[in-house]
Amino acid sequence: MKATQVLVPVASGIALGALLLPGTALADTTVSPSTTPVGGTVVLTATNCNPNSGDAIFHVTGPDRDQNVRSTTAAASGGLSAELFTAGFTLGTYTVAATCGDGTPDGSATFTVTPIGGAQAGGRDGTGGGGTLAVGATLLVTSLGGAVILARRRRHAAQAATL
Repeated sequence: MKATQVLVPVASGIALGALLLPGTALADTTVSPSTTPVGGTVVLTATNCNPNSGDAIFHVTGPDRDQNVRSTTAAASGGLSAELFTAGFTLGTYTVAATCGDGTPDGSATFTVTPIGGAQAGGRDGTGGGGTLAVGATLLVTSLGGAVILARRRRHAAQAATL
């Protein structure tokens, strides 16, 4: 069996994965800045919401929060935005999921609340792109599995032809 017969499907799978991964990393909802000290302010923006459809609702969940924040202004870059003051928040990572005024979801984003005066000790919390890595790993394993199946089929076909 030629190496190209195996490498071409694997390379195709990797190329497809490379094309799809940037799309999974794009978010329609943004939080700026992505890290803020307790008592800081973050700006929540639903970039694809049409201001004429009504206010966007930002659902904030995290270690000590499960609340909705209504958009207050049309964002300069398009969409709708709101400011969130983090006084009283527990340290940790929070998720913001936006829903446009017409009921369509606009994606989600995360932000981290840190102690005043510095970053939280302890390193990474495991939320730094794990979903994107999982998608990439799944695509890679799938392409490798397809190459193995293809190689076995061709080997069995070659053996059957010689019998």
